[in-house]
Amino acid sequence: MILFFRLLRESLIFATHELKVNKVRTILSLLGITIGIFSVISVLTIFDSLEMKIKSSIQSLGDDILYIQKWPWEFSDNYPWWKYINRPESSEKEMRELIARCQTIGAAAYLTSSFTTLKTATNSTEGINVLCVSHEYDKLRSFEFEEGRYFSVTEGHSARPVIILGHEVYNNLFPNGNAIGKKVIAFGRPMEVIGVLKKEGNGIGESLDQQAIVPLSYGKAVMNIDNDGAIVVSGKPGITKAELRDEVTGAMRAIRRLSPGAEDNFALNEISLISNAFDGFFKILAIIGWVIGGFSLLVGGFGIANIMFVSVKERTNIIGIQKSLGAKNYFILIQFLTEAVVLALLGGLAGLTIIELLSLTISALTEFDMILTFGNIALGLSVSMFIGLLSGLIPAWNASRLDPVEAMRSTF
Repeated sequence: MILFFRLLRESLIFATHELKVNKVRTILSLLGITIGIFSVISVLTIFDSLEMKIKSSIQSLGDDILYIQKWPWEFSDNYPWWKYINRPESSEKEMRELIARCQTIGAAAYLTSSFTTLKTATNSTEGINVLCVSHEYDKLRSFEFEEGRYFSVTEGHSARPVIILGHEVYNNLFPNGNAIGKKVIAFGRPMEVIGVLKKEGNGIGESLDQQAIVPLSYGKAVMNIDNDGAIVVSGKPGITKAELRDEVTGAMRAIRRLSPGAEDNFALNEISLISNAFDGFFKILAIIGWVIGGFSLLVGGFGIANIMFVSVKERTNIIGIQKSLGAKNYFILIQFLTEAVVLALLGGLAGLTIIELLSLTISALTEFDMILTFGNIALGLSVSMFIGLLSGLIPAWNASRLDPVEAMRSTF
């Protein structure tokens, strides 16, 4: 073991010396590996960052909840819409019956929505999706308030004209701040602002930043909203999603009086359907990233191999002298393999450095947090080492098999 580390140390000294002596050649050899590692790891870094963003969004939406709706969330070209168009809408009455029938439900809420223009005396913002939700919706969807509060039980059941604003809606309507207690015109009627949500950022689906929330009772009584609604349920502690799904399915079939052989006329949707669709998309893009980066790595590998062949040719007489002084074949092999690996690792480090600088720039200038993970750093360095070993193997083997007498006679 001591001998191995001594050989490795001497090989590193030889490799460092050769790379310093031939700076231009070294830099040109690095470019292929640098571009290849940058192409592959940058794609993987973007995917990992998106995955973290999606998982964060899933947690805020509730990855353990079910949406009982008329339309299923499907992502295919052959979407059979004709099967679903005549289904009945989910209703608030069905939600109450579900709560009475199901022992696995921990929380349930009903929600629907409509688009409108919100106005103040001086500002307005168009196309705002106003969510009309029953009171327990805050137990199913996490909210963080910048100021104000969620509506109370009394406000939720008495059709009080109160509204909660998403962060961007708030900024557009009240650029100078101070929204709590102020009036907003929605659907032609004044409503009191009781809460402002913290900035959420873009995630899965539509962010609450561009939305507003009002009590369901107000939406039904004043705004006449009761279309395309959804029942949202979550399980009690210790209840699995499969158990919740099975009981809710049976209860909904009983509520709608479906015969045993009849097909369900409702859909049970969950956020994982969206994340699974993203997974398939990411896999395709990852393959594309590896293909693009693979060509660059291949070119870089050929470049390193070519440089190593030239290096062996230049140092043939030195190799002969080393062998005549007692250097073993494995010492020569390790020496040139180390040089190839060091060269490839420098290229990989250069590529990773560019990615890190790019990540910091994107994170600083946009809302997207791009993070170069330790796993991707390790992958980049491992791929670089592998390319270096593969590219330097044949030149190093040829160098180790040289005859010392013939090698010393060589003149390059």
